[in-house]
Amino acid sequence: MLTVLRVHLPSDIPIVGCELTPYVLLRRPDKSVITDDVLDSAPIDGHTLRYKWYRIQSDKKVAICSVHPSEQATLQCLGCVKAKIPVAKSYHCSTKCFSDAWQHHRVLHERAASAVNENGNEEEEEFGRFNNAVVNTSLPPSQSAGNLANGVTPLYPATVAQRNGSETWFDVARSKTYTPTADDIGHVLKFECVVVDAETKHPVGHMNTILTSRVIPAPSPTPRRLISFSGVDIPGHLDLDGRISSSESFTVLSYNILSDAYASSEIYNYCPSWALSWTYRRQNLLREIVGYRADIVCLQEVQNDHFEEFFAPELDKHGYQALYKRKTAEVFGGNINTIDGCATFFRRDRFSHVKKYEVEFNKAAQSLTDALVPSAQKKAALSRLVKDNVALIAVLEAKFSNQGVDNPGKRQLVCVANTHVNVQQELKDVKLWQVHTLLKGLEKIAASADIPMLVCGDFNSVPGSAPHSLLAAGKVDPLHPDLQVDPLGILRPTTKLTHHLPLVSAYSAIGRLGVGLGFELQRRRIDPTTNEPLFTNCTRDFIGTHDYIFYSADSLTIESMLELLDEDSLRKDTALPSPEWSSDHIALLAEFHCKSRTKH
Repeated sequence: MLTVLRVHLPSDIPIVGCELTPYVLLRRPDKSVITDDVLDSAPIDGHTLRYKWYRIQSDKKVAICSVHPSEQATLQCLGCVKAKIPVAKSYHCSTKCFSDAWQHHRVLHERAASAVNENGNEEEEEFGRFNNAVVNTSLPPSQSAGNLANGVTPLYPATVAQRNGSETWFDVARSKTYTPTADDIGHVLKFECVVVDAETKHPVGHMNTILTSRVIPAPSPTPRRLISFSGVDIPGHLDLDGRISSSESFTVLSYNILSDAYASSEIYNYCPSWALSWTYRRQNLLREIVGYRADIVCLQEVQNDHFEEFFAPELDKHGYQALYKRKTAEVFGGNINTIDGCATFFRRDRFSHVKKYEVEFNKAAQSLTDALVPSAQKKAALSRLVKDNVALIAVLEAKFSNQGVDNPGKRQLVCVANTHVNVQQELKDVKLWQVHTLLKGLEKIAASADIPMLVCGDFNSVPGSAPHSLLAAGKVDPLHPDLQVDPLGILRPTTKLTHHLPLVSAYSAIGRLGVGLGFELQRRRIDPTTNEPLFTNCTRDFIGTHDYIFYSADSLTIESMLELLDEDSLRKDTALPSPEWSSDHIALLAEFHCKSRTKH
């Protein structure tokens, strides 16, 4: 008979909006073990499976910590209550939690005070300013107040499934998977799985159950805003939701999303396990990416299976067409489905696909060693150069134009390169060679067409490094220390390390163009010696900049960009990834305008 051997969840902490898919191990009548679902349409030996999900509502409501949503609150900030800040933000699980979060928490008070001042509220003296918070530490483990469940009184189905003492079980789903909703916040979920007779639907085996932890709300990071360069005297902050784009401008996003294969708890042990799980991260990443509303999206570290099964179909729903280049697999020894690569998406209503180029640095390495390296050294040379890195180049045609009457009907093309350069810091020659190889390929495209260039990605190179210098300055100083690492002689003569693309780093515009009070905060997040962000990659072991968006300054003008994060924007007791931000990198986004080309 069909038997359920084991049932468990990848994470026992459910999050609103993140699908729960239990792992069900089955033994067939022939003693073989499977994990496949058994559908009603295809019973095994006359048996199928029945699934049920319940929400367990206790008669006593529980307050959830606003900082650590998997923990129950033990104290409440009364300053928040007086200032009418959403009640869910007032709860903390311990005095240490509240103390550690105070630097960020006080911002809520300051905003509330500012709102009071703007409204001319007479009660300003009473609660308009909070230099110190009043904390109610007598909050018991449970409260009867209905507003403790995320600040709202949840609405429940009229049909009660079961009653057990002080608990009520509500039937919320009859499928294997379940996605928690806001109604579930603060409540435990119960999953049941049992073998049933295919004809009678009566249970014939042991009931297998799982109880989850309390459902928590999906953490919401502080929204990042667009900074406009539309006028040096008006450095306004534009909300992404309220962005008014010119029909002739477009936005480009570059983001290393952190492949699930690399997101191990050993490396990122400071991130809660539930926030590191792919089922959570994929939804959080999708929510973030879609929220930016970029016209072109360049993602790195996208696993092959995640591209096909998740990102391509999900972003298709939002109007994006997808292109993908998987890394080569000469070095990679794992499951081919989990190898990562570069994915480029573009809005179908803004662009159409013209041509795709795939750059495999392994092939370039083979050609290089065939031409330059003596046969006796070829194996060692290939061992150093072959690293599976790739680049994806897309030529797109804009469905908008600013060519005007001088060039009626002229096509507006844009070339977008998306790459992820080798990560090994000791291989400085390999990094520089990969970047140089990519730029030479882009030069050939530029020579064949009058086309603006965008070069995006994770270059694993800090500002001032040889790869960054080559990209930003078009050359590398012959005395640059990175050039001392060249055991194969592939960087000689150094005079060949040039290119003629007029590339400029988008985020250097903050230092070059940002004038006025609105840019002072952003300038503090920029390295004044390089004009690049202080960091785009932030972990416990490394904080620095590896990600860039370069553009051809002769054909594109930068109009706005996504504001940078600072270290204070991150929890002071953690780094990236975190419950709020699901990658160890931050997303970069810039808005560009195509310059009009006049005939000579």
